[in-house]
Amino acid sequence: MNTPFNSPRKSKLLRAIAVAVFSLSCLWAEDAKKADPALSLQIHPQVFSMIQGWDSDTESPVVTEINLDAVAKNRNQFSTDEIKQEGDWTVFREADAKGFKRYRVLEQNAKHFKVEYQQNDGGTLTTSSTIEFSLVAREIKKNGKSASIRVLRVDEFTSN
Repeated sequence: MNTPFNSPRKSKLLRAIAVAVFSLSCLWAEDAKKADPALSLQIHPQVFSMIQGWDSDTESPVVTEINLDAVAKNRNQFSTDEIKQEGDWTVFREADAKGFKRYRVLEQNAKHFKVEYQQNDGGTLTTSSTIEFSLVAREIKKNGKSASIRVLRVDEFTSN
């Protein structure tokens, strides 16, 4: 038995299919957000400025291991108020400054990351480097007691 194209039965079926397709597309979008490395990496861009030396210095990396627990607690030096997501870039601009510090995730494999870091102090020069690092736990003595801290450990540094 053929039913007309615009029958109520076909109309309900088409609506049900549309709802199902929309629901699946929303689920895929959620999975894509979860898989986005930039969203899973929550590091202040100023951390990478400690790794890269000053423009006038000849040797980098300067710092090869950073205590991320201290960074998370030290809000004077690492204020999160001025951090914005701009496309793939996580950008830090101080409120009164013209420059920026920013990074974007190039690769991620579990707790190993490769980022491109760029810094501009307000002029025409923007420095760029590629930093590969691992996020690890490390035991230290703090005030004479054993403590476990989260650490960013530099594995490779390339000045671009």
